[in-house]
Amino acid sequence: MKLSELSCGAEGKVTGMSDLSSATRKKLMVMGVLPNTPISVVRVAPLGDPLQVRVRGVDIALRKQLAESIEVEC
Repeated sequence: MKLSELSCGAEGKVTGMSDLSSATRKKLMVMGVLPNTPISVVRVAPLGDPLQVRVRGVDIALRKQLAESIEVEC
């Protein structure tokens, strides 16, 4: 399942980010988005972009296109 498919308030665990470039993957990892890390969708903008996600107690805004490249399991 993709991160963009989670509904508001739903929580999942990051399983992979293989579709992303290595530079983008490194930036996300520095922000705490690591494999096997719990991540939850806090809020979605009215038009669906961006998403507000919470990872390790920090809220991050991610573009929908980026969230579609992050794989999670519920």
